[in-house]
Amino acid sequence: MFHRFGFVSFTTVVFATYMLPLCAWAVTTNGPTFDCTKVTQEIETLICKDAELIALDRQMADIFQRAAAKNSGDDLKMLKASQRGWIKGRNDCWKLNDKRQCVIESYNVRMVELQIQNGLVEAPTAIGFVCNNDTSKPFFATFYNQLKPQAVVITYDNDQTIAIAVPAASGSKYTASNMQFWEHHGEASVDWYGASLKCIPRK
Repeated sequence: MFHRFGFVSFTTVVFATYMLPLCAWAVTTNGPTFDCTKVTQEIETLICKDAELIALDRQMADIFQRAAAKNSGDDLKMLKASQRGWIKGRNDCWKLNDKRQCVIESYNVRMVELQIQNGLVEAPTAIGFVCNNDTSKPFFATFYNQLKPQAVVITYDNDQTIAIAVPAASGSKYTASNMQFWEHHGEASVDWYGASLKCIPRK
């Protein structure tokens, strides 16, 4: 589901018919932020029946409200449009075998995006790597360890992606669809959309 994001913007704006006024995030007090009695989407039905997914939806609501408060005018319109696009993408998780995991990843990545894009979290210093002894393609990892879940933004050449921390027997491991970054003893093994990279810190 997830793909390499453009260097300027993490989220492709997709206009959907789903309307998202700011007040819509406060529809219920115990369930998700949309009315479960009116859902027609398979993924929204899944969320309504799952306490963990409901919690993620409400966490998203809080982050979106804080992001919206940082914007006005055309910027706010673009933020709402991108959120509608994200909702459409989240609902497309019905196409995958593990629908629930797809939804979890969708929420986690989007919450990281919103916080980074809208200045809700301080950006750490990016760490440079040299991969496969090729200095012509810059590789940088920015670790957002202050977020929950922890995340890393990987910039490789002209592409960017967000990966979420997962348990590892040793070192630090972050995964996204078709991408894995595993740092161990100062070196990183990276599966970048089918390409295997061995990366060492740039001197």
